[in-house]
This record gives sequence, structure tokens and C-alpha cells, in this order.
Amino acid sequence: MAKGLFDCTGKVTLVTGGNGGIGLGFAMGVAKQGGDIAIWARNAEKNAAAKAELIAAGAGRVETYIVDVSSEAAILAGYEQLVQDFGRIDCVFANSGASPRYNSIFDMPTEHWFEFQNTALHGAFFTLREGARHMKARAEAGEPGGSLVACGSGSLYQGLPGKQEYAASKCAVAGVIRCLASEMGEFGVRANVVAPGLILTPMMGPSDGPAAQYLTKQYAPQTPMRRLGAPEDFEGVGAYLCSDASSFLSGQTIYIDGGYQIRP
Repeated sequence: MAKGLFDCTGKVTLVTGGNGGIGLGFAMGVAKQGGDIAIWARNAEKNAAAKAELIAAGAGRVETYIVDVSSEAAILAGYEQLVQDFGRIDCVFANSGASPRYNSIFDMPTEHWFEFQNTALHGAFFTLREGARHMKARAEAGEPGGSLVACGSGSLYQGLPGKQEYAASKCAVAGVIRCLASEMGEFGVRANVVAPGLILTPMMGPSDGPAAQYLTKQYAPQTPMRRLGAPEDFEGVGAYLCSDASSFLSGQTIYIDGGYQIRP
């Protein structure tokens, strides 16, 4: 049962890429505060598992949809179905992205650059734009408010050799968020970035597997908190940004990185 300062009861949150990892962690925070959740992702089996977890955590309602955010048409159709099902949208977490695959700019094919941006940049932009459109219409009908959130990364402040396509998408989306914060404030809508540090997700294999152990050994000692992040570390910020508790926070980047940005 949700209650108190971070109550999300009656609010509808869309999370793209929300059936695992950071997206599911964010959604779980909303679920624990009684919010309704829509998940956009491409794997039906993972969607079903995520739905069961979110319902068990306390979500008021959860619906999942097969939506490929690299397609503007799919995003428009996804919003049409979402609004038909829920009647409103209060928070959007544009989380879907792609993993960089190269270690040098000289190895990166031109087609990879464009394909990557279709999801990581263009998909995020269209997801945020359409969410903003619905929030503006609701405000003009007499009910202002809403929260637009994008997933950033440490590449907003740190150079990553060979990861230009990834860093470019994150920096561009952060710019979109700042512009949205400026434009949407009159409608009571805030816009912010959540920027993860190194987070151990299921994509890296089991937590005691070789990849996770290697990353922990390499990066945990450099992190002031002396550990890497986990999807659960995004529950609190999810509940905060989707609730009215964050109603005066806008245009900001919140780093969830255990202090890695300010490491000695």
C-alpha cells in the first residue's frame, strides 16, 4: 500500500525498456508506491515476468506492450493504445537504448552510427515529445503536471574511447530534456535526466559470473561507495520523480553512480 510523500496512486507511468535492468528498477519504485505502469519492450516473455513482479510489489495496474522505439510510427501507435487503456499519462521514463559495440571510432561503420541513433536518440526524442504532447493537452484542459525523465550516463561528463555513438545519444537527449524543462514549465511539467554509473544488470550475466566479477574488481575500488550499482538503486529515484514530491525539480541531471563522478 502506497502512502505518504512519494505516493504514486492514480498516476500512470510509462517506462520504455522497462522489463529488466534499470527500467524495471525505476518501475519497481513506482509500483511500491501504488502507481499504474505501462511497459514498452520487445520481449513478450520478459514483459510478462516484469508485470508479475510489479503487481506483486504493489502496482495498481500494469500493462505491457510490444513497442519498438526505433520506429516513430510504433511510438505513436503505442501512445494511442496506452491512452486508450489508461486514459492519461503522468510520467515518462525514456529508458530504451542500445549497447555500444566498438572500441575505436575508426572501427565504427557508418550504418551502425545511424542505426544506433534510431533507438537511443530518435526513439527517446519521439517518446518524450509525445508524452509532452499529452501532458500539455491535459494541462490546457485544467489539470497541469507531469514528469518527463530520460536515461543518461556517465558519458555526460566522461570521455569514453570508441563509444562516440553512445555518448552522442546521451548528451543529445540531455539537451532535449533541458529544452523540455524550459518549454513545459508553464504546464506544470518538469523534465530531468537520471544518469546511471556502472550498474550490474542481467545483461552482464549472473552477479557472481566472470563479467560481473571483473567489473566489480576494476571499478568498485574507484567508487566512493565501494560497490557497483544495481537496478534496485533506481527504485527511490523512480518513486520520487513520478510523485508530486519532485514537483519543483526540473532541468536537472541526477547521477546515480555511488559518487563515481567525484572520485578522488
